[in-house]
Amino acid sequence: MSLLTDFLRKKAPRPGAEIPAYYRRALAISEILLAIYFPLNVILFFWSTRQAQWMPIAMFVMVMAGLLLIGRLPMRVSFGLYAAITLVWGFWYVKTFGWSCGGQHFLILLLFLTFFNIYEPPWLKLFYFVALISFRMLLFSYSLSFPPLYALSTSTSIAFQTLNSLMFFIMMAALCILFSSNLQETERKLRLDNQELHKEAGTDPLTQLPNRRAMLNDIDLYQLKWPGETFSVAIADIDFFKKVNDTYGHNCGDYTLRMLADLFREKAGEAYSVCRWGGEEFCFFLPRKNLDEAGRVLFDICNDVRHMKLRFEDVEFSITITVGVEENDFTSPLKDILEQADQKLYMGKKSGRDQVVI
Repeated sequence: MSLLTDFLRKKAPRPGAEIPAYYRRALAISEILLAIYFPLNVILFFWSTRQAQWMPIAMFVMVMAGLLLIGRLPMRVSFGLYAAITLVWGFWYVKTFGWSCGGQHFLILLLFLTFFNIYEPPWLKLFYFVALISFRMLLFSYSLSFPPLYALSTSTSIAFQTLNSLMFFIMMAALCILFSSNLQETERKLRLDNQELHKEAGTDPLTQLPNRRAMLNDIDLYQLKWPGETFSVAIADIDFFKKVNDTYGHNCGDYTLRMLADLFREKAGEAYSVCRWGGEEFCFFLPRKNLDEAGRVLFDICNDVRHMKLRFEDVEFSITITVGVEENDFTSPLKDILEQADQKLYMGKKSGRDQVVI
């Protein structure tokens, strides 16, 4: 019961000016197969009755008109035309040849197309469902109350049933393939979009390094996965970065941050991961490294930065960084460990900059 109530609460999106591509293809495939099916009925009818039947010819003309107009008519009009063809054909078929020939099978396809139309509200789909079930039961009652216009032999009845069953299952299979493929493609795109959004949410747009949130998440995951493994963190800050901005402009400051990020990425390997912590600060995470090991890694980075030549437009300059390093003590929360690294950074700032404080 809850499944039904949840279904009825869903709101249908507002349809656009054109039929959605997946639904247009579904109607087109159905009508192409019907355009093959109706001429086959003409042949089979003539073979069984020795008379030309006008109804399958009329249905063929209608389905070809629907096929030609499918991209020009509103969605509900195109579906309404398809529904009219299916309902009229089902009634005429049962009236002419009886229930056992299988002309009523195509009502199931109509129900299938109804429920896969996302632009119809749930209550209307439920109404269509009740209407189709009622129509099918009326057809069945009619077939029991009135004999068919043509009494077919057993072999002819089998031929009609074979044609209808074969075409019905071909159409059902084609629609299942189409809708399942569309759902799979939609799911794939959503998954890729979600991955991209997740990546963007955890990426600093200027440097393309992970941002603070992504770094904290990575460290938390590391602690959960390897609770007994040591690690170190480091906070690095560009020395006199305000002077770079004031002297050469903020574009030069952005260039400096990007070049520094490139250097950090190039040297990282498996030794550490790095993020932009904020402003001109960067945070390093050094898994399985104690304070001394982390200090040596950061000392090499500090030296690389010192010797890096930067050139912005016609200006050549260099920068230095100051780094504070702290090791996990297995008792303090991550916030406190990072604060200790930050305090060591400011100790380095006060004692001359361009150094690593461990």
